Amino acid sequence: MSKPDDTMEKLVSLCKRRGFIFPSSEIYGGLKSCWDYGPLGVELKRNVKEAWWQHMVRRRADVVGIDCSILMHPKVWETSGHLAGFNDPMVDCKTCKARFRADTMESQVCPKKPSKRPGECDGELTEPRQFNLMFKTSMGPVENSDSVVYLRPETAQGIFVNFKNVVDTCRMKPPFGIAQQGKSFRNEIVTENFIFRSREFEQMEMEFFVPPAEADKWYEFWRDARYAWFTDLGVNKDKLRLREHDSDELAHYSKCCADIEYEFPFGWKELEGIANRTDFDLQRHAEATGRDLRFFDDQSKERYFPHVIEPALGVDRATLTFLVDAYDEEELAEGDTRTVLHLHPSLAPIKAGIFPLVKKEGLPEIAHNLEDELRSEFNVFYDQSGAIGRRYRRQDEVGTPFGITIDFDTKTDQAVTIRERDSMAQERVALDQVKNYLRGRVLPEQA
Repeated sequence: MSKPDDTMEKLVSLCKRRGFIFPSSEIYGGLKSCWDYGPLGVELKRNVKEAWWQHMVRRRADVVGIDCSILMHPKVWETSGHLAGFNDPMVDCKTCKARFRADTMESQVCPKKPSKRPGECDGELTEPRQFNLMFKTSMGPVENSDSVVYLRPETAQGIFVNFKNVVDTCRMKPPFGIAQQGKSFRNEIVTENFIFRSREFEQMEMEFFVPPAEADKWYEFWRDARYAWFTDLGVNKDKLRLREHDSDELAHYSKCCADIEYEFPFGWKELEGIANRTDFDLQRHAEATGRDLRFFDDQSKERYFPHVIEPALGVDRATLTFLVDAYDEEELAEGDTRTVLHLHPSLAPIKAGIFPLVKKEGLPEIAHNLEDELRSEFNVFYDQSGAIGRRYRRQDEVGTPFGITIDFDTKTDQAVTIRERDSMAQERVALDQVKNYLRGRVLPEQA
């Protein structure tokens, strides 16, 4: 069924009620745009990151991983242009003291009069001024200009400054990629829509270094491959689109860029960007440090700065996409309704619920033995409380793809009933084959 207009409100409520995501520091009144992932949320987020890592690194011989420090030499950000150019235009309301991004006024609302946009109410707005988005802090016991460092606003620069290290130690040759997952920080003027835009977030980025003549080919490859990753993990194609940037949208260092956009309940928004960054970053860092960051090809005897294709995705934004896309309220027989998350089995926080039909006659013992066996490979949940239908519904709501019921027949036929979340179909499976059953259905199938 189509999602109602209040999908986000219902989803946020479900996330808090079932332990996916909590407001940070809530007992102190919270901290705006900061979020804590609960027991189910952290499992979902880890699964999203693992699916990305498998797709981008483990299954490819031409991509390696790296994990760089959040704090870097401040000259890195001067060279990359972040100190001078990483700005958003900001205006203040002189009446309510609220701050707004000047370039997105049409999508913002007045905090005093939510039916009106900033400037359409009685408040007077200041002239736009540039606001740098980098978080600044101090390193060492003395706070002065020499101790200033920054929390990184992106993970990409750590990859660029380690380009030569990776080439030398791993004997990599273009085309090849360096991937990274990690925290980034941006002092956003406007935070919005739950975990979609926040000041502390996690990124998954890969810089794919290629000979300049091959850049266009690899740009198209990674643009299409990244789109397919989402659809392979079950995202509705009707809610997903690729949008090429117009020339006036491109960053100064980009030759071309495409956004993968998703239609959230609050509109079409960017989910992931795939850009051809040319050789801008390596050239800038080479000029600033005096290090030769060109690649030397032993066969052609050519020395050149590789061009870079960059797929960049926010973990939190991807997690929100999978949650929104999976959320559904299904009308069942006799007017009943169930809330269900149709998460891809590889992403689901819990892979299977284990339910002894009753709390006696040896059924809990069989169920616990099965739980112990499955836990070596899968996150499973044991539940013996309430009617079996109610237990199914509780797991449907958090996206658990399979429910395993141990009943009276299990003692004689050594088999269990496995119920599939989406179709609610049931089948009988031998106890000693349950692990293989889950292996064949839970692991990600995307290439």
